[in-house]
Formats: sequence, structure tokens, C-alpha cells
Amino acid sequence: MTNFALAFLAAGIGAGLSIIGAGLGIGKLAAAAMDATGRQPAAGGDIRTTMIIAAALIEGATLFALVVCILLAIKA
Repeated sequence: MTNFALAFLAAGIGAGLSIIGAGLGIGKLAAAAMDATGRQPAAGGDIRTTMIIAAALIEGATLFALVVCILLAIKA
């Protein structure tokens, strides 16, 4: 395999791992938010706001990881 092919393979693996990590993180976040809302329904609005902010941070980190993977693949 050439360096070009290995770079794209590594970028694909890195992108896949970052997406899997984000999916697991957001899944755990949503499960915890649903549990908290079930325990205290009056705080549902605050819990939802906090969950959306945390999900946005996870998505931002995932997007950064994807951009790094693509840049490393293109640079090779």
C-alpha cells in the first residue's frame, strides 16, 4: 500500500472512532438527562438546557476530530 492509501485508511479509522465516541457520549448524556427528568420533573427545563449545551460541546469536539483526520489524509 502506498502512503496515500494508508493516510486515507487512517483517516477513515480515526473518523469512525470519533463518531462512535460521540454517539456513545451523547447516548449516555441523554440517558442521564431522562433519568434526572424522571426523578425531578420540575427541573426539566434546566436539565434540557444543560443537556443541549453538553451535546453541542461533544459535537464540536467530534467535528474537530473529523477535520483533523481529513487534513492529515489530504496532507499525506
